[in-house]
Amino acid sequence: MDAKRMSWIKPFYVFLMAACVPSALWAADRGWDHLTFTSPDEVVAYFHGINYSLENWQAGDRSVPRVYLNNVPERWRTHTAGELSTAEKKRYFFFMLAPMVLRANETIASQRAFIEGMLQTSNWAELDRARLSDIANEYRVQVPQNSKDEAAFQRLLRRVDIVPASLALSQAAIESGWGTSRFAAEGNALFGQWSWSDDAITPERVRTELGNYGIRTFKTPFESIAAYMHNLNTHNAYKPLRKLREQARKSDQPLSGEGLAAGLLKYSERGQAYVEEIRALIRVNQLAEVDKAYLREGKAVVLEPVGDGV
Repeated sequence: MDAKRMSWIKPFYVFLMAACVPSALWAADRGWDHLTFTSPDEVVAYFHGINYSLENWQAGDRSVPRVYLNNVPERWRTHTAGELSTAEKKRYFFFMLAPMVLRANETIASQRAFIEGMLQTSNWAELDRARLSDIANEYRVQVPQNSKDEAAFQRLLRRVDIVPASLALSQAAIESGWGTSRFAAEGNALFGQWSWSDDAITPERVRTELGNYGIRTFKTPFESIAAYMHNLNTHNAYKPLRKLREQARKSDQPLSGEGLAAGLLKYSERGQAYVEEIRALIRVNQLAEVDKAYLREGKAVVLEPVGDGV
């Protein structure tokens, strides 16, 4: 195969390692299409066919298709990432995660819209009341009792809100080493979330004074992203982020990953240095543009690699 053809195939193969589905069962239940592939050539043709490419992005197209892959491939860590230039690795890492991040935010945005609708409704149906209760319990706050319970609604809305894609992508890059960490490969873990469960992955250097902890594993990368967002939206350590986000909402300002990074001083022991690393990564890689991205309408497609060539 000639070098020119390979220059297209390699990036688009990495580009394919794009997204993930919450689970195979969820995909089946929703009637999603399934597409198997055995070679990068098939991937190149498919993505060009649906107008999802670097050329489209550079031309200003911010739409992202609902195309998902099941897991972080071991090959990304052991071979593919190392064969790419730094610029290519970074670029395709962001393409890999963007559909998953947007999907996670879409779910949160739907919850938030429902809550806002309940706040404007006087007479609640029992099914709606039950859903509101489920959401409040999920986000660990008091359940609003009626539409006049504004304090409870504000506490809930403070938590049920999206995380800017630029922030999620930059933290995933830092925490997973651009998807090449052992935790990403073995457990689809992109954000280094701790766990004390038996199935957690034990770090090479364990801080024994903190107990028998490990890195939480996930069935899919999507689940890792959803858990990360839930962590930011519920943990006491990230109250500053939620307050900054609430202030932006009240001022009718767009949510900014670079701005909300200020609320992550406690995410890392590095404190302000970690915040500055996030901001620098967003600026250098122009990730603020990803905050303008949106998922296309239409049925999702699950890509399933088969054979040894992928």
